[in-house]
Amino acid sequence: MKKTLAFLLLLAIIIMPANAVEKENVKPVKNVILLIPDGTSLATISIARWLQWYQDPSKPKLNIDPYLCGTVRTHSSNAPIGDSAPTTSCYMTGQPSRTGYVSTYPENDGDNDIYPTDPARAFQPLTTVLEAGKMLQGKATGLVFTCEFPHATPADCSAHSYNRGKYDWIAPQMVHNDIDVVIGGGVSILTKDMEDYLLANGYGVYRNDLKGMRADNNQKMWALYGNKEMAYDIDRNPEEQPSIEEMTRKAIDKLSKNPNGFFLMVEGSKVDWAAHGNDPVGMATDFLAFDRACGAALEFARNNGETAVVIVPDHGNSGISLGRRDCKGYDKLTKDQLFHQFSLYKLTAEGFANKVNSVPNSEVQNVFRTYAGFELTPEEMNALNNCKDYKNSPIPEDQRKPEDNSSMYSGSLTGLMAHIITSRTCFGFTTGGHTGEEVFLAAYHPQGTLPLGMNTNIELNEYLCNLFGLTHENLEDLTNKNFARHTDVFEDYTCEIVPAADEKGSPTLIVKNKKDKKKQLTITPFSNIVKSGKKGQDEIRLNSVVVYVDKNNTFYLPASLVDFLK
Repeated sequence: MKKTLAFLLLLAIIIMPANAVEKENVKPVKNVILLIPDGTSLATISIARWLQWYQDPSKPKLNIDPYLCGTVRTHSSNAPIGDSAPTTSCYMTGQPSRTGYVSTYPENDGDNDIYPTDPARAFQPLTTVLEAGKMLQGKATGLVFTCEFPHATPADCSAHSYNRGKYDWIAPQMVHNDIDVVIGGGVSILTKDMEDYLLANGYGVYRNDLKGMRADNNQKMWALYGNKEMAYDIDRNPEEQPSIEEMTRKAIDKLSKNPNGFFLMVEGSKVDWAAHGNDPVGMATDFLAFDRACGAALEFARNNGETAVVIVPDHGNSGISLGRRDCKGYDKLTKDQLFHQFSLYKLTAEGFANKVNSVPNSEVQNVFRTYAGFELTPEEMNALNNCKDYKNSPIPEDQRKPEDNSSMYSGSLTGLMAHIITSRTCFGFTTGGHTGEEVFLAAYHPQGTLPLGMNTNIELNEYLCNLFGLTHENLEDLTNKNFARHTDVFEDYTCEIVPAADEKGSPTLIVKNKKDKKKQLTITPFSNIVKSGKKGQDEIRLNSVVVYVDKNNTFYLPASLVDFLK
């Protein structure tokens, strides 16, 4: 009887929902690495794993496989399906938000809200785990990604906006948030003013300079590649752009020199982009490149003994499936029949589009023979020649009839290439947009306290906070201190909002002491620098950024700024 009770107790412990128990007892670590494969559905991983195994029989498993431990239900504040902005935002802040919102409190949407929201807090910037680690514990911080740097996921870690597309608001915040290491895309977005700030504050700054990045020995660095986003990994010129694995290793090498530890977010950005384009080559190969970055992070963590690693997508995308209805008998096909043709592809759909636009029309078939292992059918060649953005068509642009190819694809050249390469597979897609299924969760912790089972996106934030010995309440406290309304902070002072000089600019907040005219603050948004004195002769350097929201004409800033007027 005693043995039976002991067995039942042990069984109860084993099957107990660990995410509800262990988060209260998570052992803090020195370093946290969060890796996000953007828009990665579970079928994407399955296809990538099969492709890797097919191409190299000695690699049947991915680097993440031993660490898979659960799932995450990820959603917006008012909708079960979210885009990258509110989903990663919730991971970072613990607050679900709306489509397009970057670490910003959502507007109330009544009964549509999945959890209750406070209407009075709409548009308030929300402190992130990255910001909290930097401010409360002196952690070094880093971002690695393959999109442009103000894109949703990296922005969610280090900036605040209700509009993910407002790069002119987001980019300067990321620069002025003093992130130690930033490696990714977006050369054209880094303005001279931003670069001057970085250089003045001890950063190495590299634009399309792979040798410079590799040689840099400073602890602080920005290295950007590509006018906006970086190339897909399979299309990448390795002499011009680093792999995401190399970027991850470089960031870890720099950040790990901080005695207080670090927080690093690594995003496999373009798995999502390929999914939007229904391009299985881009999806699988960019995920495999991301998995190699996971391997680098996990290798460091195992050797270091003070580092936790969390790997989780922000949402699904495309409804990709291994098996398609019009691919007859697909469930009986051999691995060769399913993956041989797929393994021959040497370019993504975007890569094929760029390639056919770079050679004469007479060379198109040779491109497909070389990079795809087949030739286009007459129907496909006709569709290509009638595609509006195909530069080398023998048909004059005003005489092309893309509508005649509607049964194949009548959109962009990249879309046509995606259709052609997918047609030789048995993969299927339900959409070119995001999907709402739960996403996988993988984790490593040196003491083994893992977020097992199904976690909500809010619970994942709690786990990330706990890894630094913090709580969501710590984030809320920092939010109240650093992102207070200017009307509340300066209620006893004279406030004037000076409109921007042009449409692209931002307004300036001038705050005056009514009794002492020498005491004045001049506050420009999206920066960590505040000018003090009647002539702005002195600088106040903040450990956060000031955020302006035009929706309510409000500056969100540290409550402590009022002390400079007393």
